[in-house]
Amino acid sequence: MKRNLIKWIVGLQIGSTLLTGCAPTQPFFIGERGELAHYIDRVHKIEYPDLQREPIAEVTQSLPPISLDNLNFEFTDLTLEECISYALNNTQIVRTLPGTLRQNADMSAFILSTPSPQVASIYDPALTANTTNSQPLVVDGNGNRILARGAVRANQVGGVEDALSEFDAQYSAFMSYNTTDRPRNVVPGVPLNPQFFQGRDGTGQMALSKRMATGGVVTLRSQTVYSNNNIPNLVQGQLGAGRVTPSDFTQSIEFQVQHPLMRGRGALVNRIPVVLARINEDISLTQYEERIRNLARDVEFAYWDLYAAYWTFETAKTARDAAAVAYKIANQKYLQGAAANAKAQAGVQLNQAEAQVLSSLVGGSGNDPGLLGREQALRFLMGWSATDGRLIRPSDKPAVARAYFDWDTIVGEALTRNVDIRSAKWFVKQKELELISSKNQLLPEVNLTLLARAVGVGSRWLDNDGSNPPFPTGPNASAWEELLEGNYQEGGIRLDVIPQAVGSRRALTDVAGRRLDLAKANRVLEDKEMALVAQLTDKWQEIEGLHSQMIVNYQAYNNAEDWVAATDAQFTSGASNGQSNPADELLRAQQLRAQAGQLYFRTLAEYNKALVEMHMLKGSLLEYNNILMEEDLWPEKAYWDAHERARERDAARFMSPGASRPRVVSQGEFEQFTGNAEPLSRPIKQPSVDRETQPREPVPAVPESEVIPPDRRTQAIGSGRRY
Repeated sequence: MKRNLIKWIVGLQIGSTLLTGCAPTQPFFIGERGELAHYIDRVHKIEYPDLQREPIAEVTQSLPPISLDNLNFEFTDLTLEECISYALNNTQIVRTLPGTLRQNADMSAFILSTPSPQVASIYDPALTANTTNSQPLVVDGNGNRILARGAVRANQVGGVEDALSEFDAQYSAFMSYNTTDRPRNVVPGVPLNPQFFQGRDGTGQMALSKRMATGGVVTLRSQTVYSNNNIPNLVQGQLGAGRVTPSDFTQSIEFQVQHPLMRGRGALVNRIPVVLARINEDISLTQYEERIRNLARDVEFAYWDLYAAYWTFETAKTARDAAAVAYKIANQKYLQGAAANAKAQAGVQLNQAEAQVLSSLVGGSGNDPGLLGREQALRFLMGWSATDGRLIRPSDKPAVARAYFDWDTIVGEALTRNVDIRSAKWFVKQKELELISSKNQLLPEVNLTLLARAVGVGSRWLDNDGSNPPFPTGPNASAWEELLEGNYQEGGIRLDVIPQAVGSRRALTDVAGRRLDLAKANRVLEDKEMALVAQLTDKWQEIEGLHSQMIVNYQAYNNAEDWVAATDAQFTSGASNGQSNPADELLRAQQLRAQAGQLYFRTLAEYNKALVEMHMLKGSLLEYNNILMEEDLWPEKAYWDAHERARERDAARFMSPGASRPRVVSQGEFEQFTGNAEPLSRPIKQPSVDRETQPREPVPAVPESEVIPPDRRTQAIGSGRRY
């Protein structure tokens, strides 16, 4: 009956499952309201971070922008050196882009839209040096260091200190205590093997393990073992039939050395992570130097662009004023009965000139932001507030003399000092070290382990009255005292052999990949060097071409001035040569004069920018601007430790490079100032390093008669008029 009932119940369950099907269900919660208020009211809302900080004064105290409706400002004259100094002093976030191309991006928009981790800063080299591996040092159950396996990669290591921490000593300890209380499958009444066994056991261990630079692991270990059980120590009144004492301590001190004989042997292989970490720091420093170089370049670009913008605005005003005079004369003649076409043409010319003035001031169509936009760009690079009631005005004059460079000198200097080439060379060194690490993995893992142990056993751990004989004769002997007597010494030797898997396909593939990486890195370096020489060639030709254009444009500007003076006199007097309309000729002369003036000053700015790019390519831009990069002061303890380390190395014995130290990967500290960067305002004459030919004599860039008169510059740049 019971079996039938169970069958019916099982059948009903199977039938109900087949009829109803399977469907997921939500659990039932007591007190559920069904509103889901927490999910709806909080999770779906946009929240703001609770950050207790105030914006800086340059942001909160900025004044209304300078515009056509707000011309309340005063001029502040700054030299190029002052602008670069302000930019460097106010640089926490480096406001520039990487690379050597001329950047037309709005840096304020770039900084605002770029994610915070991707923005370059002065903290980047320090962040690289303080990058760490989140995994702690690992030890096994005996306290021995476990070394990482596999080839090393540059992107897997942190800073130098983190890489050196792999050689730090690691302390470990544990304590365990266990009790045993169980019956045994033995004959009752046997004293040495009780049927109901009871015992207490404890183990304590302390170990100090250190990885050596040659690849071995040295461990010093202390172990204490305690044992207590119910095996009787007296049987039928006789001592020694069972245990001497109910409990005993076993104390041991071990010294163990594990040393690789093939894979992982030698300082060259084991210090590769440290060297790779140092190269990562060098690359980070090179990238930071590149950003500072680009910042100096961008400030100088912005400075000369602002200089040209002032002159563009000045020439546009001059054309506007001349067009206004022409319109006034044409209007007077129209009132005296002249034809209306001259007045209309002069009016159109005046309107166009006024539009040019507005465009040169506030910008217009195209990429030209105007004078105010150029000034704003320079402000942002300098770290100044967007508006503070002052308008920056360049006080330095650009170079107009022809600058000459010796080709062999600048090529040799560029191949050594250019930051892009240096970064590529560091990358090649990384790939060389990675290949060495990969090749080492082809070797079998053959480890030799040597163990020396001192042992002492006693019924007590430390205390002993000294009146008893040694254990086990003396029932009150101390384990530590027995150990220090040195009567019991043990040793061991072990050889482990673990070759690569049959065929070594993974290791061989890794070596092939590293060889390809190294080959690619070398080819990239070669192409970068070719590209650098190509860039130097372009800048060489550009400097020569821009200087020639600058002379021609200046001559055109002077000729246009003469043309305007002649046609203006002719138009004012009403005379006509019978071949052209004086009004039309005057308007064309004024327009061409404005265009020639703007073109000349733009070419002048581009010529100075090309000189800056030449210094940037050959690696002397920071030197030319007297910018020296150096590390800040360290704590006094760091200098003390460094001196101690230097003395320690001085006292060491030199061994073969493969066993004692890695290969040389650096040529030492980079010499930033070599004395080859001369002021751009003077012709640069340098001797050739490969040829014995005499350098050409410097040729004046612009004849004295063609140089811009100083009074004209002063009138435009130094005037305090409100525009």
